[in-house]
Amino acid sequence: MTRLFGTDGVRGLANKDLTVSMALSLGGAAADVLTADRKSSDLRPTAIIGRDPRVSGEMLAAALAAGMAARGVDVLRVGVIPTPGVAFLTDAYGADMGVMISASHNPMPDNGIKFFSTGGRKLPDVVEDKIEAAMTELSATGPTGTGIGRIIEEAPDAMDRYLAHLAESVPTSLAGIKVVVDTANGAAFEVAPAAYRAAGAEVIAIHDQPDAYNINDNCGSTHIEEVQQAVLEHGADLGLSHDGDADRCLAVDAEGNVIDGDQIMAILAVAMKEKSELRKNTLVATVMSNLGLKIAMEQQGIEVRETKVGDRYVLEELNAGGFSLGGEQSGHLVLPDHCTTGDGTLTGLKLMARMAETSTSIAELASVMKILPQVLINVPVENKSVIMNDERVLEAISAAEIELGSTGRVLLRASGTEELFRVMVEASESEHARKVAGRLAAIVASI
Repeated sequence: MTRLFGTDGVRGLANKDLTVSMALSLGGAAADVLTADRKSSDLRPTAIIGRDPRVSGEMLAAALAAGMAARGVDVLRVGVIPTPGVAFLTDAYGADMGVMISASHNPMPDNGIKFFSTGGRKLPDVVEDKIEAAMTELSATGPTGTGIGRIIEEAPDAMDRYLAHLAESVPTSLAGIKVVVDTANGAAFEVAPAAYRAAGAEVIAIHDQPDAYNINDNCGSTHIEEVQQAVLEHGADLGLSHDGDADRCLAVDAEGNVIDGDQIMAILAVAMKEKSELRKNTLVATVMSNLGLKIAMEQQGIEVRETKVGDRYVLEELNAGGFSLGGEQSGHLVLPDHCTTGDGTLTGLKLMARMAETSTSIAELASVMKILPQVLINVPVENKSVIMNDERVLEAISAAEIELGSTGRVLLRASGTEELFRVMVEASESEHARKVAGRLAAIVASI
């Protein structure tokens, strides 16, 4: 049986895969599971619900709220706000649980439901499995009378609380910095420009007019060419590009060159080490991060801990090791001293603060790391599970690793959502990387 929860909550095509009835049941089951261990029965359990602007979020929020209220949970709807805003407000309001309705960088017709526990923390697999099991065990009736939860439609201070938290996290003045920000017509359409302006930056916002249908539509972090063009047009110092739920941030320099998540991690790791804020002089990254990041960090005396692909694995390693910085090449960075999940607006503030503190361009800051040419080939396969057990594949990988030596890397992994096997090769020369990747991909395709 296919697990309902994926690597980042429950996702699917809204009103087909992700239906109102499913959301109603999910809300009720989550309410039962996440409030089961409440220490005090004096006050009713509470939940926070936020969403991105896509049209299906309105109906899913209503269904989730109804499901929770039917199980005796009071619900505070905080409206359109980034995912990290929901995580923060779950803690700030002392709520028992939080819910974000968003499909992140996915197209508008998709949507997703992501839960947070007390303190705004993502759920481990075992708790998600309990919620999924509870969906089939929900009783037909819940509490009655005064036991039914209330649904509060507005939280007037939610945005202000979140903006104050961002300002407190990065108090550096950004006066003199001109930035273009692409909000993807998404959850950060108000927050990101407001936060950057409050810090003193001159802000040019693009794709900041959501209409319920245009989220991620040729804009945001998956279409960074939009912010590249705008930076050149406006003569800005840098550009920042967020995804639909604003837990990611990518950047471009004044010349329009992309600064990816690996480079942003390198910039912040060096800055934090200088301030003795990089605990254990360690950065947490996934196996997909460019080898150039690891080489650059070694030169700076910083250890890199590698995890499987996915921000949840980065979070697990950060929490287990007590580290203070981690992230992914996609621009999903986590700074546990300030947030419990990735926060794209916070990342943008930290990046510009480093520029302001050092009076240095983002291009110069990013030069601490040299990106090695990386080639990624997605190979359609019939059975992902047999690939890494095939002797031909193992022999080819071994030969490629010897050929590349210390200046290259090979990574083969199965896609988590499709019948694809991903072949990634890095080398000092792009042509060399393409040849090695092509050979490996051909072998995988033949199995």
